[in-house]
Formats: sequence, C-alpha cells, structure tokens
Amino acid sequence: MRPIRVLRVIARLNVGGPAQHVVWLTEGLAKEGFETLLVTGTVPAGEEEMSGFAAAHGVTPLVLPSMSRELSWRDLTTILQLRRVMKRFRPDIVHTHTAKAGAVGRLAGLFLNVKFIHTYHGHIFHGYYGKLKTRLFLAIERLLARKTDRVIVLSDQQRDEIHGKYRIGKREQFAVIPLGIDLEAPTANRQPPTANTVGIVGRLTPIKNHDLFLRVAARMRGETRFAVVGDGAERARLERDAGGNVEFLGTLPVERIYEQLAIVALTSRNEGTPLALIEAMAAGRPVISTAVGGVVDLLGRVVESRDGFDIRERGVTVASDDADGFVNGLRCLLHDVRLRDRLAGAGSIYVQKEHSKERLIADIMRLYRDLTARPGA
Repeated sequence: MRPIRVLRVIARLNVGGPAQHVVWLTEGLAKEGFETLLVTGTVPAGEEEMSGFAAAHGVTPLVLPSMSRELSWRDLTTILQLRRVMKRFRPDIVHTHTAKAGAVGRLAGLFLNVKFIHTYHGHIFHGYYGKLKTRLFLAIERLLARKTDRVIVLSDQQRDEIHGKYRIGKREQFAVIPLGIDLEAPTANRQPPTANTVGIVGRLTPIKNHDLFLRVAARMRGETRFAVVGDGAERARLERDAGGNVEFLGTLPVERIYEQLAIVALTSRNEGTPLALIEAMAAGRPVISTAVGGVVDLLGRVVESRDGFDIRERGVTVASDDADGFVNGLRCLLHDVRLRDRLAGAGSIYVQKEHSKERLIADIMRLYRDLTARPGA
C-alpha cells in the first residue's frame, strides 16, 4: 500500500506557534513514512516570517503568493490554485490550520475524494473584528464544518467554546490534541535567571494586548524590571508608550529568552494554547496570564482565589484586561518565593509529560490512520 498523503495548508509562516506546529508535523510525519506537502501563503509587511525555521527542519513549503491572512478577491485565485495542487498531489487528507487556510483549503477540496481535518489554534470570534464581520466568519465556519471529517482543538476549554458557545460542528467531530513543542531549547534554560525581570513573549499585535502589560509596568515602576520579547507592527507605538522600566529586546532565539526572565506574563484577549507559556513552563519559569482560551486548561484548576487573581495548579490567572488583578498577582509572585518555586516545578513536570513534540506527532498519526482506515476512505 502506498503511504498516506497529507496536504497541509496554513495561511502564512509568520513568527508564532502555528507556524512551528506545522513545520514540526511536516518533518515528523515524513520521518514516519507519510508523504507530506506543506502549502503556505505570504507574510505581510510588518510581520517576521519563519522560512529559515522551516529550512532548518528540512521543510520546503509550496508558497502561493495569492494567499494571505485577510479576505480579498485574490482568494478565488488561491482556491483555484489549491485545487490544482490537490489534483496533482492526490492527498488522502487535507489538513488546514488557522481560519483563512481552513476556508480556502476546504473550499478548494469540495467534491474531491479526500478527508478534511481543520485545526483551531485559536479562533477569530472574539477580540479581532466587529460584530458584522464576526457573524460572517461564524456563518462560514458553521457551513465548512459540515464538510469536515475532524475538527482538532488544543484543549477541552477550546472545544467547549467553539462547539458549545459558537455552535460550530457536531461534538463527535471534535478531537482534543494538545499542542506539542520541541522541549530541548527551553529546557536548556533551567538555570536561575540572570535578572529579576518580568517578561512577555510574542508577536506585537493588538490581540496580545501589550497595552495591559505596559499599564502594569507603569504601576510597578521601581519594584522590578519589565521586558518585551518579540516584534511586529505595534512595536513603534508600544515603545513610545512604554516607561523607563520596560526594555524591548526584539526577537530572540528560544534558548536565550528565558535565561533573562524570572517571571513570564501573558496579557492576551484571546488565545488557543499559548506556545510562550509552554516554553516558559518547560524552562522552569512561573507564569501569570489573563484567563482566556486554553490558558485555563494549561494552568489547571483554581487552588486559591485572592485579591483579583487566582492561584492555579501551575500558574496565576487574572480576568481579561484587569490591571488591578494583574498587579496584585504579579506582586504575589515577586514576593512569595515558595509559591513561585512550587508553580514553576509543577508547570515543568506537566509540560514535559503533556506537551512534547513527540506526543503531538504520535497523536496526529493515530488520527490520520484511523480516519483513512474507515470504510470508503
């Protein structure tokens, strides 16, 4: 029998968890005997791209210049191009990642004899667009779900939100497959940090809500230092708004990030499962985050509630955009060394067990083989 062929589609290989995810899967499945082809679009101006990361892992994607993040008339061209690619490659499975690729990829494959899988790394139904545009995207996703064999989400919370709250798909379509990462680089930083700095790691984009991070830093001037790791279109504005206790470090290799940070923060308005928090936990750093998306599954159940923040099994959470709660939670971590060490240790053990790249590849292979072994596949 010929190997299972997988056509993987993502809108762009920009800096972030989804791009690393698809590269790791493409590399790992090829080593296991799958025939894989990664198709991607272009990275817009102001965003850093990860073609070098792909090349380092032996992955050469097929780039369709017409495919980008935003809706446009060029999407019709993308759909036609993707359909030609599918007819030439003849995949058994078309696996799409992120909203745009999910739409054009599934439309391109209509009436072809393929199985469709779509992964929600996060979603765009909150915090991105206005009501009208959001309703349009929800309607599209509900229609596309009818033509999808499996919907992958990264956590139970994400499944409950996408299926339960937004009424997308049937419950039996969903598979929960947590994010997996290459743990080697972040675990190299398990030595004590070189400074008592609070850092945020990620793209400088509105959904990450760096403004909250800067408000917290302004209120804690004189108590500790703050650092912003990452780049993006928001950088110039954020640097203008930042106070003297905030340093912008730009994009750094993973092995260099966490050696400089004592505590890692996340201030997002919406998240799937944040790669930065998983890396921080692997590096043995305590984390504090807004309680959004898959963060609550990642950090575990609430152990104790205090003044505007919750201490969970593996980290501290606060309500979205709550500067008071964030300041209180951060001060707690800064002053309570025993709590900080306990959360860091629990997080590291959990990530090593649940979020390895090897576990991710094994779970995806199992899903692919199960899906293609069904009658009529």
